[in-house]
Amino acid sequence: MSKLRVESFTLSLDGFGAGPNQDLDHPLGVGGTALHGWALATRTFQRHLFGSDGGETGTGDDFAARGFDNIGAWILGRNMFGPIRGPWPDDRWRGWWGENPVYHVPVFVLTHHSRPPLVMEGGTTFHFVTEGILVALERAREAASGKDVRLGGGVHTIQQYLRQCLIDELHLAISPVLLGSGERLFEGIDLPALGYACTRHEATPRATHVILSRQ
Repeated sequence: MSKLRVESFTLSLDGFGAGPNQDLDHPLGVGGTALHGWALATRTFQRHLFGSDGGETGTGDDFAARGFDNIGAWILGRNMFGPIRGPWPDDRWRGWWGENPVYHVPVFVLTHHSRPPLVMEGGTTFHFVTEGILVALERAREAASGKDVRLGGGVHTIQQYLRQCLIDELHLAISPVLLGSGERLFEGIDLPALGYACTRHEATPRATHVILSRQ
């Protein structure tokens, strides 16, 4: 069976995966963009986000690149798709990424409010799933056709899958940034009791990379 993987999810030194008060001007919460300096510097993210051939190679780029390897579908929480809350007022919001998003595979967005699939350029189609995390995972695995499914977050979405021991592997990047407040990824979660252990860790000047695997 394909794996469910979290890749390139960045935490602050004080454990926050996003800053507070997400809105249109602060898609990662206030201060949250500072977490991702390591990723934005890599050749992989420069290519996927900006179509550039620049960027750093090395360990950080290797970790960034593995997040796109063998991925056949994504799952996102609604906050990762956009800042709109409650029922969709209309279909005008089409994500943060423009008409050609970075995914290039089917993406399943968890939401309490139905919306028709949104077909974008480059092979990305957003499917809005109202039946919960298990249905989203089932549909994503079917769409992935044997490849792995990447769980993109945000924090609350990862927590839901963690508590049910559905995530096979997490790559976390710990950034040398203090946020002070926001969303703590492991709030109320006992990772050893759920069967997770650190199976790899590697420090770079921009971040410390950690792999947690379900044993």
